Amino acid sequence: MNTEEYNTCVKMHADNVYRFILHNMRDEEEAKDIVQDSFEKMWINVANINAEKSKSYLFTTAYRTMIDRIRRKKRMVSFEIEIHDKALGQNQYTGGSEVIQNALSKLPEIQRSVILLRDYEGYSYDEIGEITQLNTSQVKVYIYRARTTLKQMLVSVDNII
Repeated sequence: MNTEEYNTCVKMHADNVYRFILHNMRDEEEAKDIVQDSFEKMWINVANINAEKSKSYLFTTAYRTMIDRIRRKKRMVSFEIEIHDKALGQNQYTGGSEVIQNALSKLPEIQRSVILLRDYEGYSYDEIGEITQLNTSQVKVYIYRARTTLKQMLVSVDNII
């Protein structure tokens, strides 16, 4: 891959990678950092990357970087206390998109990732397997479980207007 192909890859896929990471991390600054790190790693290995597979390489790198950050965060101890007032606003309709985002955020990490790659980004099962290092059967199972869980969450009485 040469510099021109790298720049083309950045222009074509930066928004999609950012959106994918943002859906998973739910933190804009963290998502920007992960995308930047992914492009940096891609630039370091630019000579070893096939231009035709640059999109897959980029998403794989971003996914792995995201997983590393999530694992690192889990090890850290947070001293901040978050106060959630569940009584306010729980029964108010806020829009379908927010309900779906809330349901997605409750999925396990791997299920959320595969469902976003499949339904939001349009990757095939094989491509998702490459990105997440799962075999095709595992990808299909995780997508099925995620969709089943989402269906149950979205049709529950709590989410009905």
